[in-house]
Amino acid sequence: MANNLTTLRNLFLLTLALLAGIVTAYILSPKSSSTAQPMLKTLGGDFTLQGVNGDVSLHDFRDKIVLIYIGYTHCPDVCPTSLAVISQTMKNLDADQRQLVQPIFISVDPDRDTPEHLAEYSAFFYPSIIGLTGSREKIDQVVAQYGAFYRMVDMKDSAMGYAVDHSSRIYLINKQGELSSTVTHGSSPDQLATEIKKLL
Repeated sequence: MANNLTTLRNLFLLTLALLAGIVTAYILSPKSSSTAQPMLKTLGGDFTLQGVNGDVSLHDFRDKIVLIYIGYTHCPDVCPTSLAVISQTMKNLDADQRQLVQPIFISVDPDRDTPEHLAEYSAFFYPSIIGLTGSREKIDQVVAQYGAFYRMVDMKDSAMGYAVDHSSRIYLINKQGELSSTVTHGSSPDQLATEIKKLL
């Protein structure tokens, strides 16, 4: 009997410890809204990549809020979800606000994502999204500038040949061309719209 009570007490204490750990992890974990950390001041900057109509640079959109998302068109779920959030956000803005926002989708998969394919894919989500890509060197430069991440993953048993693991954030660029904040994957259109309106 005493052994059973000791076992139950130990299980109870272990459960309490686990619950405390879960609560602590939740409190300390980054939330899925925007981040405006001081380190963002060291990230961002101008770039030039290739669109369906030629070179496109970030400075082309000075005096607008620019939304940048980095991914690839063969992404099964993460990219479509984030682009759908951008699309719904744009639809939720009023006409005057939409005129001041430029979404950009940058592909890290130039072998499959030609400018033509990117233009078609991006327009499926929202007409004003501009699809961009470039040489591996230029893509890597932008990825490094914005603190993003990607890596190719071989898929030998798949017709796709490979997939791409990548970070998933929407980068908000202010009217001066500076990285202002980021919105993490899983954020809602309302959260993204709130961050946009801070910059308008």
